[in-house]
Amino acid sequence: MSKILWKSLLVSPAVLGAALAVSSSAIAAQAEAPAEALAQVEAPTSLEMPIFSSESSSQVDLLAQAAPSDSDILRQVDSYSNEGVNSSAQVTSVSQLSDVQPTDWAFQALQSLVERYGCIAGYPDGTYRGNRAMSRYEFAAGLNACLDRISELIAAATADLATKEDLATLQKLQDEFAAELATLRGRVDALEARTAELEANQFSTTTKLVGEVIFALTDNFGDDSEDDDNTIFGDRFRLVLETSFTGEDVLITRLAGGSLPAFTPDRSFEGGQTFNLGENGNDVIVDWAAYYFPISDKASGYIAAFGGIHSDYVPTINPYFEDFDGGNGALSNFASESPIYRVGGGAGGAITYQFNDTIGLTGGYLAASGGSPAEDDGLFNGDYSALAQLTFTPGSRFAAALTYNHAYNNTTTDIFSLGGDSGIVGSRFANQPYNTVRGATVTNTYGVEASYQISERVSLSAFGGYQDVRLLGRGDGETWFWGAGVALPDLGKEGNLGGIFVGQEPTYGGTLFDEGSSSGEPDTSLHVEAFYLYRVSDNISITPGVIWITAPNQDNDNDDAVIGTVRTTFTF
Repeated sequence: MSKILWKSLLVSPAVLGAALAVSSSAIAAQAEAPAEALAQVEAPTSLEMPIFSSESSSQVDLLAQAAPSDSDILRQVDSYSNEGVNSSAQVTSVSQLSDVQPTDWAFQALQSLVERYGCIAGYPDGTYRGNRAMSRYEFAAGLNACLDRISELIAAATADLATKEDLATLQKLQDEFAAELATLRGRVDALEARTAELEANQFSTTTKLVGEVIFALTDNFGDDSEDDDNTIFGDRFRLVLETSFTGEDVLITRLAGGSLPAFTPDRSFEGGQTFNLGENGNDVIVDWAAYYFPISDKASGYIAAFGGIHSDYVPTINPYFEDFDGGNGALSNFASESPIYRVGGGAGGAITYQFNDTIGLTGGYLAASGGSPAEDDGLFNGDYSALAQLTFTPGSRFAAALTYNHAYNNTTTDIFSLGGDSGIVGSRFANQPYNTVRGATVTNTYGVEASYQISERVSLSAFGGYQDVRLLGRGDGETWFWGAGVALPDLGKEGNLGGIFVGQEPTYGGTLFDEGSSSGEPDTSLHVEAFYLYRVSDNISITPGVIWITAPNQDNDNDDAVIGTVRTTFTF
């Protein structure tokens, strides 16, 4: 090779090393920002929402799920390959880099590589950002890029600047980092292959499928001679499609089915369990369609087109027991959340405003027959409920809330029914506070909820509420409820959960109460529940438990109900 050709590669080892150090530091800076394509499918972080709520997040970075470690390397390589490739002109002078001064120790090296060889480029904002740490992989990538540039100069034979000593040094550097370059190349090739397979077989670029299936063996062991229940075994399943359009919102479409009706001791709705969907023969139905979205840095919105309930959008302040009617919390509807959230449901919306880290205010409105154009239905002319809640979270261990719910129910709707026809919690009289002929009711319910995490292994929860009941044209009554529980997370091993919950399900008393005990006055029922969730794996849990109801339907003459359950939950 001619002497001119060799001299075209003139650059001292010290200069090259300094330049590559600064250049590769810029690579690390670029690698810190996720690629735009990945950012489009990242999970929403500004919205808190129940996955299985609504009688009930979020998009997942699919690429990161496939290869979390390799994706970082891919972004680093991608960042280096795009360094300096932007709408602005190529840097041709070191003076164009605003953060590089003639007094910098690497100024001469940068000047040589930028102005003489075009081997280094800055960021679009005219900075170089040289004071950054780098890995051996990044250095190897930078070295490889400059070697490619030198190869171009050799081929073009445009300068007479290099020496044999310089080339020998470069060869040593190339040999030194040969292993890193080979490893990096192998990882990139493997990642590209796995990414191509994922893209070819993925369900959607914007939608994630979440599933839950519950198998339950359950029986009522009470001595009620009028209702001899048999042991039943059945299922409840949910398939949830979670779609995000911006990375901060989520559209929920949930399919559900099941074969497990609730036991009704002495015609009450006490002791109902979260998986009781009814005897629909596992027919697939759409039981929830809703959209969560941010409004501002402090406000978020919720819209339910069908199947919405209040606990979809407001904190219930009942950690560990609450699983949004899923299969990894308490067994019963009552122990899962305060009955105040069970008053009303359907179509509507809500807004939450977070004043600061401690105080948040939520208001929502749901109409049970919002999709019906009939005379006594519709969004504003049928059954409805409006809820407001002030939530306090002064620390990571304590939370409390004050809740108000105003609702109207027509002659065919039970009060604690999530906007449906049949109650899911409480005595029959609390759900149907009238005589033989049904009548419309207006209720104003006031509740308080609180929880305190004593330690990582002990958590306390409690709620209470009072409901003023006005039977239109008939008189007034009142309903009370309260509950308290202790949760023992990681009991026995990590992921397990023990729980004990005691309380009084909604109990009615008023001038129109003319059934129940022989005295004509309502007795008080007590709800006692104990369960133990055993975590078989991240996706499978088994929960044996028992629910004991004293004086079902507010009558001491009725035999106690003892409901035993073994629940197995699969999530995917």
